[in-house]
Amino acid sequence: MTFLKGTMLGGAVALSVSAGVAGAQVVTVASGAQGSLAYNTGQAVAKVANEAGITARTQPLVGYLPLIHSGEVDFGFSNGVEAEYAFEGTGNYDRAHPNIRLVGTMFPLTTSIMAPCDLGLETVAELKDKAGELRIASEYTSSTIIPFYIAGGLANAGLSYEDFQQVPVASFVAGINALGDGLVDIALVSLNSGAGQQAAVKLQGRGGLCYISLDDSEAGKAAFKEYLPAGNIVSLPQNDKITGLQNAGANLMSIPWVLLTNGDVSDDLVYQMTKAVAEGKDALKASFGAFARADAATMAPASAVPYHPGALKYFEEAGIAVGE
Repeated sequence: MTFLKGTMLGGAVALSVSAGVAGAQVVTVASGAQGSLAYNTGQAVAKVANEAGITARTQPLVGYLPLIHSGEVDFGFSNGVEAEYAFEGTGNYDRAHPNIRLVGTMFPLTTSIMAPCDLGLETVAELKDKAGELRIASEYTSSTIIPFYIAGGLANAGLSYEDFQQVPVASFVAGINALGDGLVDIALVSLNSGAGQQAAVKLQGRGGLCYISLDDSEAGKAAFKEYLPAGNIVSLPQNDKITGLQNAGANLMSIPWVLLTNGDVSDDLVYQMTKAVAEGKDALKASFGAFARADAATMAPASAVPYHPGALKYFEEAGIAVGE
């Protein structure tokens, strides 16, 4: 499979901003389309920022990491894998964006590959035995990071896209819908996602949807990180209330959802924003439930993207370990 590459471009930014002290300027917080993860995160963060004295306004943009790099946007969100790809000019980016800086992790995202339960694919070792017979969602033309997630899951078992029958889809949700409609046998599905739950209902006659447990051996983790260096493999127990884990526990992908800025934003502003987020969990959770998974103590993991000095100042004061 040939991955789609190319720098993603966003729309024009409506507000003109300058780098200055928090509260003395209008700060742009880029977010995705309404209802998206980035949109919901952005609304929550902008609210706590305003309550902390930072005049923050959200901008519903798409493909905005280059705009953060150029300074046209002050803050925005990304999964940690794509942030590293954008910074280095690898993966789904064909040029580097070295001015991107990391503020910190908002919360972890849990996702992985799923299949109809009646296929009996409990582990990636079993997936390897049946690969040639199976159809897999591919290309994801409007969500170009998704094939790298899937490729990481496949590499974990010594597999690649070429081992499967590839079925192109347009987006993350389109891949899940194709799974529910029986058009593919394998797709990426986020834990407890609405689209995943709907697909599982459609497949009730086949036992619903089950996660395919990843290999958490050292070799398996190393192969996984070739594609998802910012990701980890986490073990979740059997849970009859979570789609995909009703029958058994599984090893899934955990990817940090991060707040980004650029090197031209003032240290003081980034310090104030970092402090507002790190100390505002209750308010953030009230705005967007995913912040229930936030943990300030693990807000600054190792990353190829450098942390902004303003964020590092807060982490040092708060005693938050960086790069572990």
